[in-house]
Amino acid sequence: MESDRRERRRDFNEEENTLGTWEPKTKIGQQVKAGTITSLEQIFATGKPIKETEVVDTLLPGMEDKVLEIASVQRMTKNNRKQKFRATVVVGDRNGHIGIGVGKDTEAKPAIDTGIRDAKKHIISVNLGCGSQECECNTPHSLPLRLSAKCGSAEVILKPAPKGVGIVASDTVRSVLELAGVKDVWTFSRGRTRDVYNMSLATYKALAKLYELKNIEALQKPKV
Repeated sequence: MESDRRERRRDFNEEENTLGTWEPKTKIGQQVKAGTITSLEQIFATGKPIKETEVVDTLLPGMEDKVLEIASVQRMTKNNRKQKFRATVVVGDRNGHIGIGVGKDTEAKPAIDTGIRDAKKHIISVNLGCGSQECECNTPHSLPLRLSAKCGSAEVILKPAPKGVGIVASDTVRSVLELAGVKDVWTFSRGRTRDVYNMSLATYKALAKLYELKNIEALQKPKV
């Protein structure tokens, strides 16, 4: 058992240093390595999923990651009760790109590494803007419109705020919004707000609505 754990740790360490010798297995990965694709927005336009984390590492080398929660989860089997660690991780470049992932393992460190890789595979682009009626700066410091989303019993509502307000939110929601690049926003949450897993996913789903919308500029209220 101990040798298997050492082997997994060695695999994770080796994987962190394989970007220079990366051999893409998908068509998107091959295009990224060849320089044909130079941004994530080009990949999003194709509608194809990102299956290799090296794609994100190449296009966004300055990505940051933050562990939101490490929880102990259990499941019953025929023989006994098996326990694992579940790590909820958020990654972002503080400039309109965000991803959330979850990893499970018998140890915390491998669970975090798995969560980081999962988050990079689920990265999205967030169309920032200035949708507050009290602000006329027209700079991408907030959100272009009101957003809301639910995950489980947790619900998050995001409202554009004028410049200088900051992020008025709980620690979990703040962490997601900061790495997405949002600087000013009002938030409201209800339900089981202490559930870090559901709260982070609800915030991610709310931001994902901006990614799904087309012609986002037309939805912003014109400044008079």
